[in-house]
Amino acid sequence: MRDFHKPGRSAVFADQGMCATSHPLATQTAIALLQAGGNAVDAAIGAAILLGFCEPQSTGIGGDMFALVSQPDGQIIGLNASGRAPAGIDADALRAKYDTMPLYDVGAVTVPGAIDGFCRLHGDHGHLPLDRVLAPSIHYADAGIPVAPRVAFDYTQSAALLSGHARSLFLKDDAPLPVGARFAAPGQAEVLRRVAAEGRTGFYEGEVAEDMVASLRALGGSHTLDDFAATQCTYVEPLRSRYRGAELLELPPNGQGATAMLILNMLETMDPQDDPFSTQRAHLEAEATKLGYDARDQFIADMDHVTRLDHMLSKGTAKALADLINPDTAMPDPRAASDNVHKETIYITVVDKDRRAVSLIYSIFHSFGSGLASDTFGILFQNRGGGFTLEQGHPNEVGPGKRPMHTIIPGMLKLDDGSLMPFGVMGGAYQSAGHARFVSNIVDYGMGPQAAIDGPRSFAEAGHVKVERGYGQAVHDGLAAKGHNVQIPETAVGGAQAIRIRPDGVLEGGSDPRKDGIALGY
Repeated sequence: MRDFHKPGRSAVFADQGMCATSHPLATQTAIALLQAGGNAVDAAIGAAILLGFCEPQSTGIGGDMFALVSQPDGQIIGLNASGRAPAGIDADALRAKYDTMPLYDVGAVTVPGAIDGFCRLHGDHGHLPLDRVLAPSIHYADAGIPVAPRVAFDYTQSAALLSGHARSLFLKDDAPLPVGARFAAPGQAEVLRRVAAEGRTGFYEGEVAEDMVASLRALGGSHTLDDFAATQCTYVEPLRSRYRGAELLELPPNGQGATAMLILNMLETMDPQDDPFSTQRAHLEAEATKLGYDARDQFIADMDHVTRLDHMLSKGTAKALADLINPDTAMPDPRAASDNVHKETIYITVVDKDRRAVSLIYSIFHSFGSGLASDTFGILFQNRGGGFTLEQGHPNEVGPGKRPMHTIIPGMLKLDDGSLMPFGVMGGAYQSAGHARFVSNIVDYGMGPQAAIDGPRSFAEAGHVKVERGYGQAVHDGLAAKGHNVQIPETAVGGAQAIRIRPDGVLEGGSDPRKDGIALGY
């Protein structure tokens, strides 16, 4: 139980349905859809799309989506709704201009996959009519939504990344929107009206697709109407891995869920520390993260091009890597220095009265994605192609029709007491390390979802260890003494949501105070 003398928030308990998101309006919308007779799929889709207007820097209909859905009969399905590089993309042409994949160039814009995924998921598993599910998003895109504090903070950090037409759509007088200013996107509201009436055809064909293709080609892109019309999400079999008696479910590549499993497999070879927020735990996680992300960067790619997934998930591989960790000294970072721009994503989880559970993540990659928007409807394009590499022969080398390595990953955790917990962690590259830390908080330290989310975080990335101010100075000093290059990040590390379906049927939800959101139930 938390100390009620100190700032914090309680977990939320309910017995009919529950939702946790990073914005109160989206959470409330999901609950309203459940109470109107919708199921968890309806509620997750309706709230997720709305989050593109609550948090326009984080996500939108120009992005990608992944989901895990646990059905009332216990079956768990996975959906990969990430888009692909256009058929005309030319790796050699990009190599002639850049040493690494660009982030704010039309070459980084992959075809948006989210709308196709939402329509497929709704058509196969939703209950309410699609126009009812999209009605809240259409309303608020037209009427506007006051900017919340964390959204305003992110605006100040990344508004400069917007260019061209996008600046007039997402800024006011060419300046970031402050707290309380109203963000509206009437052009995108019109897109959603067409999707509500026509399904995916309203987005991937006709005037909306023509707007996106013409806008991208005017910027030098090779995108075609055929690229958009061919977009198709994929049902996938979730990966499963055990950690000290619990079972973790992640989606297979092109997402980085296997990296979370590798990190946990390394940690499983070590005894948990007595203090969950000790220097030693942060050190061991940092070292496992370095090794795990080095493997990720070597092996994770479009599933059609991955060759060593079994090796990456092997307990033997994890043991061999864990043996490289010195408990007293930081290793040099095995990863090449990487881009350190803050990544943006939204994660949402919903459970309905039938105990259907959805774990869904939806993103445009970096804050404001590519910074480029379509001319007519104002669709902000993701820069997910920045996840490719230009290294010739690499499984993740940029190429026609390929899906890039993705950072966003939904998760589910099955505990040995029979609980099921859909959960997710936002924050770009951090997500695999964040999944591992969340699972360890739950399994090793017996935390509930809110406490597991609240705890301070650290993250080894690009030769540094980012350590939140929630840790005491002794931890900062202790990590430095072990040879880590310690930094206090300007932005808190990640964000998270989770719902635990307890064996007695009670729902217990948590939402990250690092964002603006809440968990609500009824």
